[in-house]
Amino acid sequence: MDRISFHDQITRNKRKSVFLIFLVFVVLIALGYAISFAVSPDYFFFIMIASIVISISYILISYYSSDKIALASVGAKIASPSRNRQYYNSVEGLTLASGMPMPKLYIMPGKQINAFATGRNPAKSVICVTEGALEKLNKQELEGVLAHELSHIANYDIRFMTLIAVLVGMVAIISQIFLRSLWFRSGSRDDKGKGVFLLIGILLAILAPIVVKLVQLAISRKREYTADATAVKFTRYPPGLTSALKKIKNDSSELKVNKAVAPLFISSPFKNLKNLSSTHPPIGDRIKVLERM
Repeated sequence: MDRISFHDQITRNKRKSVFLIFLVFVVLIALGYAISFAVSPDYFFFIMIASIVISISYILISYYSSDKIALASVGAKIASPSRNRQYYNSVEGLTLASGMPMPKLYIMPGKQINAFATGRNPAKSVICVTEGALEKLNKQELEGVLAHELSHIANYDIRFMTLIAVLVGMVAIISQIFLRSLWFRSGSRDDKGKGVFLLIGILLAILAPIVVKLVQLAISRKREYTADATAVKFTRYPPGLTSALKKIKNDSSELKVNKAVAPLFISSPFKNLKNLSSTHPPIGDRIKVLERM
């Protein structure tokens, strides 16, 4: 079995993420191009302005409050340095090794082995683990999980996924405004001449939100592979995270969380999602990659 370098894995996944962002831009431009032919350019310009303002306003509110929203939604409590000494010591060791600031540490209720990180930058970051993770993981496994979450912070994944959310939101809003506006259009000879472009515009307006949502999920999965590889870079010990993921895979405990925060976790809290509709790659595939490092 050929060995792979975590440096190569990080570079490869970042390159794929950038390509997928480019794909979202292509869909956005194609949608705009079709609609501008189907209706007047001025009308489409108004749609663009409205979609940008609405999507960015909504996302910015979520972006600057992401840590508070996520922690409140899962019922997390701040971790105690005295009662959770291993948790604190592990994160302190990782931050010293990686040169990153110490994040705030939280614990959430739940027997499932899981964890997430959030915060708009390393200075405003948060790591939260489940009670199950602290109970069921040994020192090396816990360090692997924490290194994975610290990697999301180091790679600015919250900021990265916020950019994607803005683009996906723009496509969704443009499509909705265009489709709803068709109810108020009156037919004319000029409209008949634009029939082909109108049909293409309608088709793209229906399909574009679906396509970019699938791309968004694919980007999320690539960021998980990148975080796994960066975790190995931090710990220099792939078996720690590998063993933790094996325990997560075999963990049958349930975790009741809002679907909106599910993408933040190291593994999807929902075990029954298919690959295309999941924010995370299959754990078995992640384990295979780590075992080759």
